[in-house]
Amino acid sequence: MANRLTIPGFVNAHSHAFQRALRGRTEGGDFWAWRNAMLELADRQTSERVRIDYESVYRELRAAGYTAVGEFHYLGFEQALAAAEAAEAAGITFVLLYAAYARGGLDRFRQASTAEYLNQVENLRGRGIEVGVAPHSVRACTPNWLAQIGRYADEHGLVLHVHADEQPREIEECIEEHGIRPIELLAQHGCLGPRTTVVHATHADDAELDLLAQSGSRICVCPTTEANLGDGYVPVERILERGITLCIGSDSNARIDPLEELRELEGVGRRSALRRNVIDPDALLGIGSREGARSLGIDAWPDVEVDLEHPSLAGLPESDTRAALVFGCAADVFV
Repeated sequence: MANRLTIPGFVNAHSHAFQRALRGRTEGGDFWAWRNAMLELADRQTSERVRIDYESVYRELRAAGYTAVGEFHYLGFEQALAAAEAAEAAGITFVLLYAAYARGGLDRFRQASTAEYLNQVENLRGRGIEVGVAPHSVRACTPNWLAQIGRYADEHGLVLHVHADEQPREIEECIEEHGIRPIELLAQHGCLGPRTTVVHATHADDAELDLLAQSGSRICVCPTTEANLGDGYVPVERILERGITLCIGSDSNARIDPLEELRELEGVGRRSALRRNVIDPDALLGIGSREGARSLGIDAWPDVEVDLEHPSLAGLPESDTRAALVFGCAADVFV
């Protein structure tokens, strides 16, 4: 029998599966230039294309050690159903983070009102799909939308995911419109709490991080995408100092490898702190699995098996295996 180690499967708390098609094709320019290419791709997504392409991406996730995924979805209701079908076919535990979009983006992203959005959420839940609410961002949702969606999530015990503080321009526009920063706006309108996950928070200031800590909200970092898009460095030490919980996502799926996400997260922490072991290996593995599951509100998800005879691990003392898994292996170590 092969020499294997069973560990909890990794949980991808933030995925945009259709963006996998952009890998390697949009180099140059800044985040906003990339976003234009992303919108062009999004506008071409049919239900059939989602059903086929998402299954392929989810199978890649599964092979890389992810056994659960939160799909942050803003392509439309019918395409949401297709995404759920793709996840079932791929055999991955699935939570649909269904996006609310009041303004901006493409026509297909938007709902006419919060009532329409929440009716769609109810419809999806009625079909047996695990759903979380997801006001896309403070760019896409007005304060009134944020307040109504926050109340609904609280009343129904649903997780709430939202992009915030990924880009300086996003913060500047929020201050110009509302007089406060994005996470402050979320707090003011009832969108922070123990079931809230703020995606990125790359440029969150100390006051915003304090709000996340006080509310029990968590942060989903997506290190390979944040690096790929030139987003900046997540403030790892300031997050840890406040006891804010982290989880990971593959986001644009430019890379699909949970070990690389965790390694990059720790690497950012080390380069900023100028020291090693900012987050210990066991804690990193927990960020990659248990904390992602909590972010998605799931209690059970499949384990994965590690090939201990893989060249990256062969010959190491057992006591070093978990650290070597994070710092010396790629996703091909999973079987």
